[in-house]
Amino acid sequence: MNTYFIGYDLGSSFLKTALVAADSGEVVALVKTPSEEMEIQAPNAGWAEQDPELWWECIREGTLKILRKSGISKNAIRGIGIAYQMHGLVPLDPSGKVVRPSIIWCDSRAVPVGAAAALDLGEKLCRSRLLNEPGNFTGSKLRWMQQHEGELFRKTHTVLLPGDYIAYRLTGKRQTTASGLSEGTLWDFSKNEPAYWLLERWGISGGLIPEVVPTFGFHAEVSEAGARATGLAKGTPVLYRAGDQPNNALTLNVLEPGEMAATAGTSGVLYGVTGQTEVRELKRFNHFLHVNHKPDSPRIGQLLCINGAGIAYRWLRRQMGEVSYKEMNAMATEVPAGSEGLLCHPFGNGAERLFENREPKAGFSGIDFNRHGHGHLVRSVLEGVAYAFRHGMEVMEAGGIQFETIRAGNDNLFQAKVFTSTLAALSGRPVELYETTGAVGAARACMVHDKGLDQVRRQIASGDYLGTVVPPAQNNALLEGYQEWKYQLDKHLNS
Repeated sequence: MNTYFIGYDLGSSFLKTALVAADSGEVVALVKTPSEEMEIQAPNAGWAEQDPELWWECIREGTLKILRKSGISKNAIRGIGIAYQMHGLVPLDPSGKVVRPSIIWCDSRAVPVGAAAALDLGEKLCRSRLLNEPGNFTGSKLRWMQQHEGELFRKTHTVLLPGDYIAYRLTGKRQTTASGLSEGTLWDFSKNEPAYWLLERWGISGGLIPEVVPTFGFHAEVSEAGARATGLAKGTPVLYRAGDQPNNALTLNVLEPGEMAATAGTSGVLYGVTGQTEVRELKRFNHFLHVNHKPDSPRIGQLLCINGAGIAYRWLRRQMGEVSYKEMNAMATEVPAGSEGLLCHPFGNGAERLFENREPKAGFSGIDFNRHGHGHLVRSVLEGVAYAFRHGMEVMEAGGIQFETIRAGNDNLFQAKVFTSTLAALSGRPVELYETTGAVGAARACMVHDKGLDQVRRQIASGDYLGTVVPPAQNNALLEGYQEWKYQLDKHLNS
């Protein structure tokens, strides 16, 4: 009997579910749920929350839909891989109920908490043991909850990340990974264990951290309740989990130093890899355990996030009367490079770590009412996100990151030729495009349980390759636009 793996990729807008053949990794089916983008609740300015029950409903719907679509028996599913939106806080009470809505990745409320913690800990301790300042990550969000929601905090028995919660609902087991804890600045790199000392310093019990399981390998089995809810067979093993950006890097075969993955979904991300644990830049990008990290062979993922990317494109689409993204992408090609002087700064989705957790907000400049129309607005947003990527690359290069090639999935903003060509022009690097998604990568990661990472990497390294966008010979309009974009940004940030 042919067998298969299921992979989930839980974002803040959609869940993608993939089914791949267990022997070859070939994609059999792919579905996206729900039909409309999931809402992000903002009870106060700068806040961003989602109900984990909404994620679970998407898992249920996505699993049932992909089993129906493929016609494959539940008994043919050999394993489950999970990728998920990073940095979210999911507190559970002793009975396993969610204490409060999840405080997700783009929520800014814990920025002051992280800044105070960085001052208290000092730069040396942050560099040597956390490889990051606490910032606005999961640990700081937990600390905020302790300080501001005492009653709810006292009810909290376990702290999970979004992917851990999905695995918990499937299996009934409360577990996490070292990579996951590192994304919450809750991992001690020097001792290779959870940062219990940091929680103790904050007066928080280390018992809130659940069992730590490997990124690849057997975690737990689908329970009877999980099977009833999803249509999966009881006993189906969970074999992999990772944050969406480390998982995206794995999906794109970015595992070794010099390789860089890029995504441009709701947020924009640059993700490089290093074999060093020394940290130059502590404030503007981050250092997390990559999926193939080993204490004796370090692999650290260096992640720079731009919160405002695809969300800016989505915002513009809504203002234009819900035209399709395909139509918008076509509009952009009809406008010359540089958008005839119209500039967009796409920062309107919470505190930007690139700017040391300031909130520069979004804005357009250089608008000429007699010349600029919808096409200019569209192209300026695509170019503005590419300018933000280039600015991020400069910060990463100054921090010691070297990279030869950018790899990206043919998804979200990378489906817009203007965006991809602008990024190639500004970076001076070729952009390799692959027809794959994080859900496919999460499903294929289950193959590692049988075959090992090296063999799986060789097996899927080239099968998804679509082509390479090379930097153009002439790009003066874009380079001039970028310099003006930076000038306007600096003026705004320092005003």
